[in-house]
Amino acid sequence: MQAVNAFPVRGLNQKTRLTCADNSGAKEVAIISVLKYKSRKRQSPKAGIGDLLNVVVKKGKPEIRKKVERAIVIRVKKEYRRSDGTRIKFEDNAVVLVDDKGGPKASEVKGVMAKEAAERWPKIAGLASQIV
Repeated sequence: MQAVNAFPVRGLNQKTRLTCADNSGAKEVAIISVLKYKSRKRQSPKAGIGDLLNVVVKKGKPEIRKKVERAIVIRVKKEYRRSDGTRIKFEDNAVVLVDDKGGPKASEVKGVMAKEAAERWPKIAGLASQIV
């Protein structure tokens, strides 16, 4: 019998461009670093669903552009397997901007949110229109 990972595969590297799925004013962000990521020496950090990231806003309103923010990954394109055996993948890679304590900066999350991220971040799950 094979061991099943507690969290899905990490398919997002540094400098990956992600869409911002909230109404905070940011449209597109790029990953700078993955917080609380442990790896080997000289290995670049990778992110998956539910991870906390440092991102820089690349496209959006002028007052928020070029700012370093924190974000949570809510959707990934890379297909992953859940513990019940189902496989799931989303249409895009998406994040939600959060403050230092993990609370959402926006008042609405556009599109669906992965169940794994909703379990880990319940405040953001409350804003999501649908959890898959």
